[in-house]
Amino acid sequence: MKLRISVLLLVTAFACNKTPKQPPSDNDRIRLVTVDPGHFHAALVQKNMYPLVDSTVHVYAPDANDVDLHLKRIEGFNTRADNPTKWKSEVYRGSDFWDKMLSDKSGNVVVLAGNNQKKTEYINQAINAGMHVLADKPMAIDRDGYKLLLKTFERSKENGVLLYDIMTERYEITSILQRELTQIPEIFGEMEKGSPEHPAITKESVHHFYKYVSGNVLVRPPWFFDVEQEGNGLVDVTTHLVDLVQWQCFPEQLLDTLDIEVGKSSLWATKLSSHQFKDVTNSPFPDYLAKAIENDTLSVNCNGEINFKIKDLHARVSVIWDYKAPEGGGDTHFSTIRGTKANLIIRQGKEQDFKPVLYIEPVVQNIDGESVIEAFDALVKKYPGIALKENPNGWEVMVPNEYRVGHEAHFSQVTEKFIEFWKQNSMPAWELNNMISKYYITTMASELAK
Repeated sequence: MKLRISVLLLVTAFACNKTPKQPPSDNDRIRLVTVDPGHFHAALVQKNMYPLVDSTVHVYAPDANDVDLHLKRIEGFNTRADNPTKWKSEVYRGSDFWDKMLSDKSGNVVVLAGNNQKKTEYINQAINAGMHVLADKPMAIDRDGYKLLLKTFERSKENGVLLYDIMTERYEITSILQRELTQIPEIFGEMEKGSPEHPAITKESVHHFYKYVSGNVLVRPPWFFDVEQEGNGLVDVTTHLVDLVQWQCFPEQLLDTLDIEVGKSSLWATKLSSHQFKDVTNSPFPDYLAKAIENDTLSVNCNGEINFKIKDLHARVSVIWDYKAPEGGGDTHFSTIRGTKANLIIRQGKEQDFKPVLYIEPVVQNIDGESVIEAFDALVKKYPGIALKENPNGWEVMVPNEYRVGHEAHFSQVTEKFIEFWKQNSMPAWELNNMISKYYITTMASELAK
């Protein structure tokens, strides 16, 4: 109970902080410091250039393969034929990389995307040092990490620095339109409340260990398959799904952990042969995975399901990892939000050519199609080019290709949002609440599943 009260007080403190410190002057620039970039997301932050971001990026990392792969990706951006970047990497390699980064303080924004075992501690120390932090998910993988994260948010307010996580899925066009349509009562009606057995909102994300990034087969570090370093299936990708539930169903609302109940949560494993493991890591099984290996097969507890309630809304999110996508496919997202007039459903299967497609499916008889189209026209003004195509179950929302920029481009969009916050030297209180409640849900689910 003490933890719940402290969260409420922290949230109140942020919500009442209406006067930000003096924003940066036009002459100030963001100077990125990338630390131990073990995940390819660290490189995707630099897929494009930004006017307010210095072209020199300082990289601090152990002298290992992870940093070599990162630098190769940056070099790929610099040498591509279409709109090449002009990043310059200043690299420090050594076992003391973290202490060296703190003592050098070569930049003002720390980018963290890699091994999650110490990520929360790194975030905390960077904030204590007066540096802003842009962190890949997850920012915490267990309850101890969550408690430290709460203290870190409080410290960020005291130091006048930003702490923000990279929520790319908010920038996917069908998720955006699904959120917009929940706000149009002529089409959606009101949000159903649902039940544990039949939630009002469900989201399922299917991912693959073997995949392509920037046109190349992604080489994953061996530690990615160790749940003690990466996090299990309830605290990693689920972060995105919980974030979408909050962002879509409670837009710009101040949430608190007192509004939340975490219910049944479960974990299960995906099995990889030594051959498959080597295909995606270029490495044999390391010794630290021995406890999860039997008969030359690795079991990775990377799949998970969380049932939870925010206020009176029941939700379910689940993440599934397979080895490799079907031919022509890739990572997929499925989502249903139930309304009193219609359900809003995103499907991304073979029928959709493995691209996310949004459908409006009425749940009431004799729905007035003309009023639906008329109400939808208001959304067309905001997103020119979208349209409705009638089908036997309702309508398909047609989306021009210009809105389908792809997952990799979403990292630039998140970074641009962070730059907006940096210029203001503040972010909306609901964003802070969103992060706090999100990691409360994921880490509590992991605790319950254990």
